[in-house]
Formats: sequence, structure tokens, C-alpha cells
Amino acid sequence: MQIEHRDDKDSLFARLQENEEVSEKFWEVEVSVLSILNFKDFFDRLLTEIRDNFDVDHVWISMISSGKVFSFLKSFVASEEFLRHLNVVEKVDFLDIVGASTKPKLINTGLGKLTCLYLFDQSTEFKSMAIVPITFDGEVCGSLNFADPSSERFRPGLDPRLLEQLGVVVSICLSNVAAHEELKALAFKDPLTELLNRRAMEKALKREFNRARRYMIPLALVFMDLDDFKQINDTYGHDIGDDVLKFVATAMSSMSRQSDIIARFAGDEFVLILPGTTTQEAQAYIDRLRFYFMDHKMDVGDTQIEIGFSCGIASAVDEGVTDSPLLLKRADELLFKAKSMKRPKVKA
Repeated sequence: MQIEHRDDKDSLFARLQENEEVSEKFWEVEVSVLSILNFKDFFDRLLTEIRDNFDVDHVWISMISSGKVFSFLKSFVASEEFLRHLNVVEKVDFLDIVGASTKPKLINTGLGKLTCLYLFDQSTEFKSMAIVPITFDGEVCGSLNFADPSSERFRPGLDPRLLEQLGVVVSICLSNVAAHEELKALAFKDPLTELLNRRAMEKALKREFNRARRYMIPLALVFMDLDDFKQINDTYGHDIGDDVLKFVATAMSSMSRQSDIIARFAGDEFVLILPGTTTQEAQAYIDRLRFYFMDHKMDVGDTQIEIGFSCGIASAVDEGVTDSPLLLKRADELLFKAKSMKRPKVKA
């Protein structure tokens, strides 16, 4: 009996030691991600730390497609490596499996019903899974998923408290990262049109100009100014003037390529940076935009506002253009010339 008692104590101490070691590993993961304030690094670090600390080959993120976090991710994360570890799921399918609870789910039977959470068809690989819900603004927005070929690794009945704690920490970090990313974006975006602001445009222009020169590829820049914008403000008020600016920004964005960069420079002035585009191709784009505004006037009550604009188009290969500020200056000079030609001539 004494031997059996000693064996029980040894077994208990062994379990306590094992639990302490696991707890320390969870703590290492939490500390590692707490200070990160951008989405890509946060998720990359989180998944890497979990794999390294817990020897889990299969760990990934599921995100509800209609959630605010996924919208943020699409805006701020362009890493293909990250996207390979992200599964996007419809809200109804996610809630059907996980529900609205924040409690982790440990599953080792019926895994075939969880395929909407998989990155690909892994149903034959997995024998057990842990699904750890994560929240944003108080609502479940997705989950951190673990899977293993062993049916015992995440079997029901195991203590899920450390997993639940990890879910809480990830959720808190997610809110911090989202707030920081949104604040950072505001520093580079025009709040009215949601286009890039002048500061961000100048950085992008410098980058694209250097790239065009280095790889000998075309780069066109369009400096654009709305016609009679002051008259629109005086006639309809500044609120309608703001609506005109948003109308124009939306039209330009919808007609541009993903590689094009559109910014609000100041007031009713816009700058379009068109990588891989010659002056002639930029002119063709401007012609399409002009025709669009001819066919799509902006409705204001019972009347319509016609949108007209003047522009100057410059190229990185223009004579005397040796850097990005000179490219911008050249387009501005051509814009001034175009506006001057539209002004009525004063008779002597």
C-alpha cells in the first residue's frame, strides 16, 4: 500500500510538473505577441511560437468573412505567406460548428463535419482538433485552430483553461493591433475621400520613380484639378462640394488598376501615379474618365452637377525630370497650362 501511495504521489508530481511546463510555454507565447502592433507580424509570430513551443505542425487561423477583422486584414496584410495560414469561413457555417461561445472545443470524432474550417482537404490527416474562439469588439470573429494526427492530442475531457486563456490574450492583442493599424492608416489617408493623402503620395511617388528608373519601365503622373469647383461650393454649399470630391474619388478608383496610386493632393486637386504607363496610355485613361463624367452627372435633388476637370500629364522620361519632386512639378506646370487655355481671354 505504501508503494502504491508513493506511486500516486510520483504520478501527481509528474502531472503538476508537466502542467507547469505547459503553462510556461503558453506564457512565452503570450509575452511574445503582446507588444506587436501590426497584423502580419502578430499572426506570423503567434503561429510560429505555437509551432515551436508545442510541436504542433497544423495550426492556423479561421476568420469569419463578414467580420470587421477580416476587412482589416484585407486592407493591411498583403503577405501571401500569411494568407496560406488563413481560412475564411461564412458566419453561418462557423457558428454552426463553434457557436457564439468563447470556450475552446476539443474534438476527436466527426472531424469530417469541420471541413469548412480547414485550409484544404485535411480530413484524412487529422484525428483531433482544438478550436479556440477569438473575439473582436465583444463578438466571436474567428478561431485559432490546432490539429494533430493523434486522436489523443486534443481529446474531449482535457483541461482547456490554458487554451481559453490564450484565446483571451489573442483577442486582446487583436483589438490593440486593429486600433493601431487603423490609426496608422488615418495618418496616410484623406479622411473625406479615403484616398491617400499628400504625404503618402509623395512617399509612393518617390518609390515608384526610383523603381521606374532602375528597371527602365514607364511611369506617368497625372495632376488633376476640378473645373469650377469654387462655383459648386458657392452655389450648392460645402457639403455638396464634399460629395462631389467623394464622387470623383470613387469614379477614379473604380476605373483604375490595382497597381495605380490615387491621392487627394489638396482641395479639389488629385494626383494619379500610373506605374508601367506611358504618357499616351495615361492620356487614354484620362479620356475614359472624361467620357465617364460626361455620361454620369452627380444628382443633387432635382438637378445634376456636371463634373469637369483639367490635368497635366508628365512622364519619368521627360526632359529635365531627374527625381520625383521634379516629375510632380512638371505635371503641375502642364496642369496650369491646361487651365490657362480654358480661361476666357480678356479683350484689350
